[in-house]
Amino acid sequence: MRVFLLASLIAAALAGCGWPGAPSGAGLDSLTTREVRLPNGSKVIAEIKANDADRAQGMMFRDSLAAGKGMLFVHERPGKYAYWMFNCRIPLDIIWLGTDKCIVEVSPDTPPCPSKEPSQCSSFGGNETSQFVVELQAGSIARHNLRVGDKIDF
Repeated sequence: MRVFLLASLIAAALAGCGWPGAPSGAGLDSLTTREVRLPNGSKVIAEIKANDADRAQGMMFRDSLAAGKGMLFVHERPGKYAYWMFNCRIPLDIIWLGTDKCIVEVSPDTPPCPSKEPSQCSSFGGNETSQFVVELQAGSIARHNLRVGDKIDF
């Protein structure tokens, strides 16, 4: 019982802790999300996907993606990364970025794969060397006038 009480007190104390420069109200979400700033000044809150399992899951089985939200895929090293839409239920805009965070390739209005058979799903992109990939709500590339060569900051 003492261990439980001590653990509860420590958890309560840590709940109010922050770190220098942390945004007001930063909690566990700040460890798994990142603010992505587009060239026109718009901001997107992106979930970070930085390991193989998270990158493979991506947007699978989600029924929506709100405006102003997205995913930021971080690869360990630069490479040619094709993305596919298996088990993705909604269209997405996909943006590949080089190590300098400049756009190297885009796939606007990328359709979900209607098949339940993975081999029937097309791959998109992966023609240019990138290290980061951002997925946004379909129509975002056009709405924000994003072009190859533009810099996205995060």
